[in-house]
Amino acid sequence: MKIGVLALQGDFREHLVAAKTAGHAALTVRRPEELAEIDALIIPGGESTTIAQLARTFELFNPIKKRISEGMPAYGSCAGMILLADRIIDGAAGQETFGGIDMTVRRNAFGRQVDSFESDLDFQGTSLHAVFIRAPWVEQVGEKVQVLSEVNTAKGPHAVAVRQGHLLATSFHPELTGDLRVHRYFFEQVCTGAIK
Repeated sequence: MKIGVLALQGDFREHLVAAKTAGHAALTVRRPEELAEIDALIIPGGESTTIAQLARTFELFNPIKKRISEGMPAYGSCAGMILLADRIIDGAAGQETFGGIDMTVRRNAFGRQVDSFESDLDFQGTSLHAVFIRAPWVEQVGEKVQVLSEVNTAKGPHAVAVRQGHLLATSFHPELTGDLRVHRYFFEQVCTGAIK
């Protein structure tokens, strides 16, 4: 598959390495013509408002939103999770998303940069080490959303990995650990079901 990584801001390089290591062609996406060449898209961590603003500037915002609505597989980590959410709590004024996942996400839910942490999660029945950096969490999901992993917090359990059909989102950064299980799940389960 040709995996595109949205390369406007954030940790896109690590996702490119993960896609290549998993055996796929990995392309940076900065222009609409590059978006047109790919089978699936990864939206990296970074700053969600900045990524959305740059996507507007580079005339990518509407083409990405359209391709996602038409069934292009997409995976978003951290800021990418926010950008795939239909609804945001604590977003910047007028903050836009590509949408697609029927969920409400709380931006910076775990706190500021200094509150970043690492934790072991249950992901698909196995233990997965996860890195959370100014991470969101999921406050609410629609009935078509599958919760893949949760974290227990002082405010109760919150989803940190979800899937809805051709879309996958995590509030953590698997691209920073060298563990390819989340990426392989995206390529082998999510993309395979969506790409004919």
